[in-house]
Amino acid sequence: MRAELTRPAFYALRSGGWRDYVTLLHVPYTAWHLSYVAIGAALSPEFALSRLWPALVAFGLAVGIGAHALDELNGRPLRTQIPARLLVALAVVSIGGAVVIGIVGAVTVNPWLGAFVAAGAFIVAAYNLEWFGGRFHGDLWFAIDWGAFPLLTAYFATAEKVDATAIAGAVFACAASLAQRRLSTPVRDLRRRVTKVSGTVERRDGSVQPLEAADLVTPAEAALGALTVAIVALAVAIVIMRL
Repeated sequence: MRAELTRPAFYALRSGGWRDYVTLLHVPYTAWHLSYVAIGAALSPEFALSRLWPALVAFGLAVGIGAHALDELNGRPLRTQIPARLLVALAVVSIGGAVVIGIVGAVTVNPWLGAFVAAGAFIVAAYNLEWFGGRFHGDLWFAIDWGAFPLLTAYFATAEKVDATAIAGAVFACAASLAQRRLSTPVRDLRRRVTKVSGTVERRDGSVQPLEAADLVTPAEAALGALTVAIVALAVAIVIMRL
C-alpha cells in the first residue's frame, strides 16, 4: 500500500500535537454539513442573518467538535493522541453549548425549536456512540442526521414552519449526504483496515494493469473533494443572493 494511504483520511494531518485537533474537525465534511444549515436558512422566505449565525455556531459545535470527539473516543478511527478525558470534555462542552444556543432559540424564537434541540442531542450521542447496537449508525441514518436534519432545523429556525420547500431541501441534503456516505465508506475501510490490495485489471485490448489501493481510493476521494467544493459554493451563492 502506498505511503499516502497510511493516513486514516485524506484530510488527516501527521499524528501528534495541534495537528490532531485539526484532523479531529474533519474540516471538509464539517464545511459540507454546515452548508446545509446555510442552505436551509437561505431557502426560508424570511431569511435573516441574525438567525443563521446562531444555527451555524450551534451545528459547528455539535457536529464539527462534539460529534467528532465522540466518534474518536469510540475506537480512535483517526488515530489521534488526544487524551480520552479531553475528548470527553470537548464533547460535553461543545454539545452543551449547542444545546444552550438551541434553548435560547426556543425561548426567544419558537418553542418548537426545543423539539429540534432534543432530537439533535439524541442524534449526536446515538449515532457517534453507536447506541442500541449501532441501529442508528447506518448509511440512511447518516444522510438523515447530518444532511436533512441540519437543513430542516435551520429552515424552521428562520421560517418558523416546515413546508414543501423545506421538505424538498431536506431531500436534496439527504441524497447528497447519502452519496457522500457511499463514496466515503469503502475509502475509510481501505485507509483504516486494509493492509494489502492485490490483483490486476485486464482490458479488452489485452493490456494488464496491476491493481493498487490508490487506484480504488483516489477516484472516490477526488469526487468527495469536488462535491465538498460544490456544496459549499452552492451554500455561499444562495446566502449571497439572499443578502
